[in-house]
Amino acid sequence: MNSVDSGKEAIVAVRKNDEGDIIAFKTDNGRELDYLSALNEAKAGRLAHVDVFHKYGRDIIRSEPDGIKENNLDHLPTF
Repeated sequence: MNSVDSGKEAIVAVRKNDEGDIIAFKTDNGRELDYLSALNEAKAGRLAHVDVFHKYGRDIIRSEPDGIKENNLDHLPTF
């Protein structure tokens, strides 16, 4: 994934808390975004290959479904 291809930054790594929940993201440009910042950027269409949907009474970031498990946010490397 390369941000030049779509004009959007791609998420290349995640940070998780002790419960395994994603709390931060790293983009292919090297930026580190906390969850709320990434959520706002995803809603504005600045992040590639992610969707925002409403679940558990709040907005959630998820990978666009493409059938490739390795692309899922939970399967990305951690930083």
